Amino acid sequence: MTRMGDAAVALDYDVELMLRVKDGDSASFALLLEKHRGPVIHFLYRMVQEQPVAEELAQEVFLRVYRSRASYEPTAKFTTWLFRIATHLALNWLRDARSERGQERLDDGPVDHPSHQISDRQASVEQQMVHKVKLEEVREAVAGLPDKQRAAVLMHKYEEMDYGQIARVLACSESAVKSLLFRAYETLRARLAHMG
Repeated sequence: MTRMGDAAVALDYDVELMLRVKDGDSASFALLLEKHRGPVIHFLYRMVQEQPVAEELAQEVFLRVYRSRASYEPTAKFTTWLFRIATHLALNWLRDARSERGQERLDDGPVDHPSHQISDRQASVEQQMVHKVKLEEVREAVAGLPDKQRAAVLMHKYEEMDYGQIARVLACSESAVKSLLFRAYETLRARLAHMG
């Protein structure tokens, strides 16, 4: 096996589903949509900080996936291709929104989101409040990163993508990804040092 990358792609179940979609199987597209819609919306929300926009962009992501079905070629993992589309749309939206407003919009405030809820029901109210404040500080610190750094951090920490996948999504080298992540984590360490 000299081409391990090709073997890994061949074993990707999502790639198999997408190839079925290419052959006209709409049920396979429904499976892909069901499996990846939540993670894509969650990623987009962390990028654009607006739930309705994240949902709208996610619809556009899957619309583009469906429209690209005839020309789809499994050159990378399906999720790499999917998040490349999502990242591209999010970065374009951020750029357009910034130029419309003349400056980067800061989040209006915390949004109740199921992933932000505390799972430990035994924690005291005070512990819950402290935990919620810390989560909000981390979220704001990540939201304050430059767009590409934020995208790299979200893919690395929350989507658990490796450097190679992130590099393919952002169309840059792995060393550029490492540099983006290094700068982002240094910024986050400085901003959140008081929490240590």
